[in-house]
Amino acid sequence: MRKITALTPQKRDKERVNVYLDGEYAFGLALVTAGWLQVGQALSDEQIARLQADDTLERAKQSAYHFLSYRPRSLAEVRRNLLDKGFDDAVVDQALERLAELNLVDDQAFARYWVEQRETFKPRSRLALRQELRQKGLSREEIDEALADVDEPAAAYKAGQKKATQWAHLPEAEFLIKMGRFLQRRGFSYATVEDVAREIWEGLHNQNDETDRDSA
Repeated sequence: MRKITALTPQKRDKERVNVYLDGEYAFGLALVTAGWLQVGQALSDEQIARLQADDTLERAKQSAYHFLSYRPRSLAEVRRNLLDKGFDDAVVDQALERLAELNLVDDQAFARYWVEQRETFKPRSRLALRQELRQKGLSREEIDEALADVDEPAAAYKAGQKKATQWAHLPEAEFLIKMGRFLQRRGFSYATVEDVAREIWEGLHNQNDETDRDSA
């Protein structure tokens, strides 16, 4: 048995404490892990090992919370991040289980979020979205569900609208080429690209014609 002789806050992280056993520094612990400890308490080797294991899990969870604070992540993204930080598989599995219990990681919700964000800010084809979601580690079923309501022509039109005014001054043929290439880079099919590029051109110039007539 070893006796706790001091518990002191860490200078760089007030959420952690230094544990001293028999007058010597032994290890650091998160406050939540060290909450039941007190000076003078005796610890067995098994208790010490358990404390250190609990602290490793707590550090993994805190690392995951920080990673998730920027935006939602898929389960696979969080796993890769924790493994890259040096946590072993068993600890990562425990941390992910806890995150799932708290609804902080949910691949179906993440897939919906990803598609909604793309549709709002950077529309892409179903094929491009499918590839992105695969890279995030989502299953085929989760991807299919997330993409079920994607309106590809509408997404292509919205993506093209962001570029339309920039190229509005160009001759029709050049406009259609530039718009087509842009939409193809977003993963849209040739048929969709051709129809949407033409629709955007006609909408843009019909609007200009009406404006000219109103001002005449």
